[in-house]
Amino acid sequence: MKTEQSIYSEARGWVKKSDNHLGNLAKLVFLFGHKDLLKNQLHIDYVRSLYPLAEVVGCSTSGEIFNEEVYNNNIICTAVWFENTQIEIAREQVDSMDDSTKVGHNLAERLDKEGLVHIMILSEGLNINGSELTNGINDKLNNRISVTGGLAGDQANFSETVIVHNRAGEKNLVLAIGFYGHHLKIGYGSVGGWDSFGVDREVTRSKGNILYEVDGQPALDLYKKYLGVHVADLPASALLFPISFRPNNSETAIVRTVLSINEADGSMVFAGDIPQGENIRLMKANANRLIDGASDAAEMSRVSLRNSDPDLAVLISCVGRKLVLKQKVEEELEVIREVLGNDTTITGFYSYGEISPTKPFEQHCELHNQTMTITLFKEV
Repeated sequence: MKTEQSIYSEARGWVKKSDNHLGNLAKLVFLFGHKDLLKNQLHIDYVRSLYPLAEVVGCSTSGEIFNEEVYNNNIICTAVWFENTQIEIAREQVDSMDDSTKVGHNLAERLDKEGLVHIMILSEGLNINGSELTNGINDKLNNRISVTGGLAGDQANFSETVIVHNRAGEKNLVLAIGFYGHHLKIGYGSVGGWDSFGVDREVTRSKGNILYEVDGQPALDLYKKYLGVHVADLPASALLFPISFRPNNSETAIVRTVLSINEADGSMVFAGDIPQGENIRLMKANANRLIDGASDAAEMSRVSLRNSDPDLAVLISCVGRKLVLKQKVEEELEVIREVLGNDTTITGFYSYGEISPTKPFEQHCELHNQTMTITLFKEV
């Protein structure tokens, strides 16, 4: 496996950051960037002129990751040559959130063929129920194939996200990238670093990913009580206070963040399901705990790669982490570099949700929020 990276900015245009002269060898190109740049067909055409035989995939972001640096309003281009790995792309349109399970099922069904070793999901970030998307995938794959990925971002604007597949960014699209061949080894890890606070509160009314009432009161009223001065910045400020619950009293807590709010009925729309009857807790974070969580995610991903040195790492971190870390945001990338070593190419983005199994060697994927999620690739 070999990689080649470039960065586009409006000030400098396209600048190559490495030069392996991949050209026609490249099979896959990741583009992570600002939505307005990815909607410009000229940028996609330029990339396709460099790598005419590659599948070009990507999404809009809440920040772009290039090695140990975080960019905003750029495009990070990472071309990949797989020597013995084949790539296949499945795509599905999302007409409404109610279609999320069906979309996941259809994507998995199209890719579930002999030799499949991994699926990476790049999804619309707003008009999707991420947990129902993963449910549909799991139902079809029956925990036989590892799945990672994430939901597209739009800074902290929650206005529009786009997905790229060989042409300018499109709304309401979900991609599944299938990787085939026994020469490819995959590692993955996903860790948060948030702390719960306050008492357990019961979800007394919810439907799917819409939370209506907590302890018999409008959910939005509860959030406003704890947000204080941050109320004026809703829904973005709710990223600073996610909620967690333990489905069926499991050991692993699931974290959910807000996508939108409804002032009229006091409800809140989350990136994934909030089951009625569950006990939830509000969460908060400090920078050191989040940075430690990123290091733990890197360690977990190396364990699942059986501690071999990865060729490529795709990092998907939640926008909420970026808002908390502020000027320290690159520190979570620096600790990941310390774990992965200097020879690993790193790309990725800040997201509205992350997809990964919760433990090494598990293959049942979940939607996560507020985590650093890492996918490692290595050809042997």
